[in-house]
Amino acid sequence: MIYIISDTHFNHKNIIDYSHRPFNSVEDMNAQMINNWNKVVSNKDTIYHLGDFSWGNKEFVSSIVSKLNGEKILIKGNHDKHSAKWYRECGFDTVVNGGIILDEFYLLSHRPMFMTDDMPYVNLHGHIHQNNMEGNKYFNVSVEQTNYEPIALDKIKKFYD
Repeated sequence: MIYIISDTHFNHKNIIDYSHRPFNSVEDMNAQMINNWNKVVSNKDTIYHLGDFSWGNKEFVSSIVSKLNGEKILIKGNHDKHSAKWYRECGFDTVVNGGIILDEFYLLSHRPMFMTDDMPYVNLHGHIHQNNMEGNKYFNVSVEQTNYEPIALDKIKKFYD
């Protein structure tokens, strides 16, 4: 199974107020999102994280990644400041600068991409948290949109079948 998630911002205390997240503390947020992730993603699954994974040093980021199920692919976001090598050393299986196209239809990126009506893609993205782009060419997978858990690609496909 394939899952998608974005903008977890593990260890980012200010995101709780900035994005009106329903957590009492950063520790509570981290624990609940790890639990939510592992509740739906098994170690046989692949998960694409569309950026803005975590605040913290290599030891902290590695500790979070090691607790999360699945083959983990990171598409770097604007807050993922370290090198691809650094994130691989933290435990990500693959790290991408830019985007990925899945099933010749889903364009995965951190920020929403400019999409025209004649483009044969739907943009799965994060970055804008609780906001949404207009039109049916965009699907926001920021945690604020997915109840703070990964969403199955099959569930997204149902919107476009």
